[in-house]
Amino acid sequence: MASNLDTNTKAVTSLPASSSAGSNLAAVARPGSAKAFAWATIALVACFSVPLARLAYFAATSDLYSHILLVPFVSVYLASLNRRRVLDASMPAWRFVALTGGVGLALLAGYWLAMWRSWPIANQDGLAWTTSAFLFLLFGLCGVFADRDTLQAMRFPLCFLLFMIPFPLMIHNGLEGSLQRGSALTAYGLFQISGTPVYYDNMSFQLPGFGLAVAPECSGIHSSLVLFLTSLIAGYLFLRSSWRRTVLAVAVLPLGLLRNGFRIFVIGELCVHVGPQMIYSEIHRNGGPVFFALSMVPFLLLLFLLRRAEQRQADVAQPPPRA
Repeated sequence: MASNLDTNTKAVTSLPASSSAGSNLAAVARPGSAKAFAWATIALVACFSVPLARLAYFAATSDLYSHILLVPFVSVYLASLNRRRVLDASMPAWRFVALTGGVGLALLAGYWLAMWRSWPIANQDGLAWTTSAFLFLLFGLCGVFADRDTLQAMRFPLCFLLFMIPFPLMIHNGLEGSLQRGSALTAYGLFQISGTPVYYDNMSFQLPGFGLAVAPECSGIHSSLVLFLTSLIAGYLFLRSSWRRTVLAVAVLPLGLLRNGFRIFVIGELCVHVGPQMIYSEIHRNGGPVFFALSMVPFLLLLFLLRRAEQRQADVAQPPPRA
């Protein structure tokens, strides 16, 4: 299986007339397979043109889901880094095609049934439904024009496309509420550590001469999602072991809670020591990027430590050069 480190490898320009069974050279594309895949993809996009246009408009007008517009380009770029794998339609992954294509068709049939029965569906839920159907059908299309090894090599760029799907409202509200409560509890802990008198009840703080409530908009879900996507891409590009990539991604949750809790704590302290008018200050209304940049410091430090440990392990495992 080709790894993401193949980006440092020069492209193979020619193949020998014969090769051994264990050769790790790139697979040879069957003539016309790339063109056929491109036309098939264009046809699929055309069939979903209306829901995809609605998705693009939804993402362009949403603070939380604006990343959806960038996800396809990021996935294409990540796939292009693995240049040793090309389309090979000689041995399609039919099981993969049947599974993903079947899921896509089932989702599409369910959506049509809901529309036919006039069931009430929120716009965000409808977009999640149609986008999921589109992506699973696209995955099935990839299985027609790529063998199993190629799909295995491209699994991260393909799976990253799933972030085009907006959260269904039930999941959205659950995540937002959990982050809201976690951020409030983190801020409460910081107030206690600082020695500031505080009374906390149901995401509301009573500070000396001032009351502060943590609204759902203060959950930090947008910055936490951006940091999570960043951790996935950074882990894919700079780390090789799965467990180190997992550590980097999981670390986003405590970092996000600490960042947002610290932001609430700073605003509360400013309102106590400077004046209640600080609740309308720029640090409250537009200070999100500043606190996001602060959270990137421990994130990059963790990435550096994980990468260095991985490099040291690789150096130890490498046999010494012969005399």
